[in-house]
Amino acid sequence: MQLGIGAAMAAAVALVALRSRALSADGAVAAFVVGTIVFAAGGWPAAAVLFAFFVPSSLLSRIGGSRDGARRVWQVLANGGVAALCVLLAVRGGAPFAAGFAGAFAAASADTWGTEVGLRWGGAPISILTFRPIPAGRSGGITLWGSLATLVGALCVAITASLVHLAPLKSVALGGIAGALLDSILGASLQALRWCPACASECETQRHRCGTPTLLRRGVSWLENDAVNLAATFCGALVAALLIR
Repeated sequence: MQLGIGAAMAAAVALVALRSRALSADGAVAAFVVGTIVFAAGGWPAAAVLFAFFVPSSLLSRIGGSRDGARRVWQVLANGGVAALCVLLAVRGGAPFAAGFAGAFAAASADTWGTEVGLRWGGAPISILTFRPIPAGRSGGITLWGSLATLVGALCVAITASLVHLAPLKSVALGGIAGALLDSILGASLQALRWCPACASECETQRHRCGTPTLLRRGVSWLENDAVNLAATFCGALVAALLIR
């Protein structure tokens, strides 16, 4: 029965997100799978943590006019895949994996809050590594308001996890902050930065919005935004799990 209820809830949320253009069609399918796993394995407490990430992050993305648009399948899996695996393992593995589940979503939440608030209200960003000014929207950039929002995003999930007695607030919050910090560091160092010869501008995708294939300028060619997000959520899960031991 719990599986059926979870699937129904996940389907309803995915449909609303699809119609509001928060998710693409394949992103909605991925969100349905992740949501079903979370509810079926973790019940209402895990669902509450999922909503603490998804609802505020989706609203912020819409208000901030996110540069990514509707989230596609790999974006959904990068943000929710680690958490889904952790909640499955928590059925037998107990508290560390439950904390890892919440820590993964705390990292995704912290990164989303920091990015959206920083882009819209943060002003001119600086590199997290060199502290030199960089173009707005480039990975690895930080601002004061974006950094404060990162903390709030992590706390949003951590407080929820604590209130539903799923995981300790401190470990989840620190996991979220650690994941978001790793995201920024990778974004400023190893993440692929590319060049569009047609527009003479930098970007982070293999094909620029003008349609022109881009050239690798810095970083590892396969380490793009989704891979960085996956690493960040794994870091959040690992830190949160280790801190409760």
